[in-house]
Amino acid sequence: MEHVKETIARQAPGKQFSSFDAVYMINRSSKVKYWMLGVLGTLVVCLFLPWTQNIRSRGAVTTPRQEQRPQELNAIIGGRIVNWHVKEGDLVKKGDTILQLAEVKVDYLDPNLVPRTKEQLTAKQDAVENYKGKITTINQQLVFLKEGLEIKVRELENKIQQQQFKIRSDSMELQAAQNDFAFKQEQYKRQRVLYDSGVASLLSLEQRSQAVQDALAKRTSAEIKLTNSFQELTRLQLELNGERQQYLEKISKAEGERFTTSSQIATGMGDIAKLENLYTSYDIRNQLYYVVAPQDGQVTKARKSGLNEVVKEGEMLVEIVPSNYQYAVEVFVKPVDLPLVAPGQKVRFVFDGFPAIVFSGWPEASYGTFGGLITAVESSVSANGLFRVLVTEDPNDKPWPKTLRMGTGAIDIALLKDVPIWYELWRNINGFPPDYYVPQKTEADGKKGKSSI
Repeated sequence: MEHVKETIARQAPGKQFSSFDAVYMINRSSKVKYWMLGVLGTLVVCLFLPWTQNIRSRGAVTTPRQEQRPQELNAIIGGRIVNWHVKEGDLVKKGDTILQLAEVKVDYLDPNLVPRTKEQLTAKQDAVENYKGKITTINQQLVFLKEGLEIKVRELENKIQQQQFKIRSDSMELQAAQNDFAFKQEQYKRQRVLYDSGVASLLSLEQRSQAVQDALAKRTSAEIKLTNSFQELTRLQLELNGERQQYLEKISKAEGERFTTSSQIATGMGDIAKLENLYTSYDIRNQLYYVVAPQDGQVTKARKSGLNEVVKEGEMLVEIVPSNYQYAVEVFVKPVDLPLVAPGQKVRFVFDGFPAIVFSGWPEASYGTFGGLITAVESSVSANGLFRVLVTEDPNDKPWPKTLRMGTGAIDIALLKDVPIWYELWRNINGFPPDYYVPQKTEADGKKGKSSI
């Protein structure tokens, strides 16, 4: 450079070129090495700054409660669409009519099916009540028959007892007649001896013979009377058995009618239960012709269009997205990161459509992120080969945006262990996973601290 300057000075003597000195700064000392040393020193210091290990994964907004998720509204019964009351995108309240169906099955086409079934049910109930009245009458009849049997038996038993007394009396009369006949017969024999000896007259003998004949007649009459008494006793006993048999037959017949009537009542009660079931089913089926919204929400994804389209039982009609639901985000983590996941751990989110400035290693310096807590970790792998994790809003952090919608994308940043930057660089260069980190519970809230995914 000095050679060039001398050459220019010889060619243009007496002239000074100040620009030459200004441009090339020949006479100044260089400070680049100081800058390099400063930068290197700063980098070395930065290597020892704390860095929060983290894992990122992609997810979507959902809800932890099943009834708050988008749900299909299915046709409980098959039918024909006759009227639509809403269209896609409409907001509905719980109980609002979505559409109206008409019957297509032959068994339910009768418009008076419910009242006619009610009439059958009433008629069967009346029949059962009549059978119950018949049971009451039969029970009364049985009471009367048993009372009549008891009275008749007592009457005949009294007659039999009287007849037994009469037989005893007739037996005593027969015994007296026999004794008298024997005595008269002995007198006749003695009188005969006297007559044969010539002591007694023939008249006396004839009188004794007449007395014997009278005694014999009395004995015969007593025997006949006793025989008649025995026959009368036998007749009374037969009559008693006959009356008992007759009344028992009547009682058995009445009890048989009672059992038959009870069976008819049981059959009628079964028919009543069946008819009540049919009546209730028909009545409920009539109410199912109007498909109503199960909760507040927005109507989406109408699978049927137009009128007179036939829908099958259980077929989807529309989808309803609930208006009020609790926010949550479902994310999927790799199997290698699963041991770092635990319920209660903290997660930071960046939602699609909401601006954010993120410094993953310094979460305190980030802007536009939202906090969450892990509430559930599935133990079975999903179809995509990842494990599903459910994260809800952190009540101790700023609230999530109210304009979030189901299905909104989200990027989660799980905060792990604080390590130096040089260690994090060394870990990533070698492809090592983040350090295993178990958050500690605090005495204040009992919740876990930093979390990992």
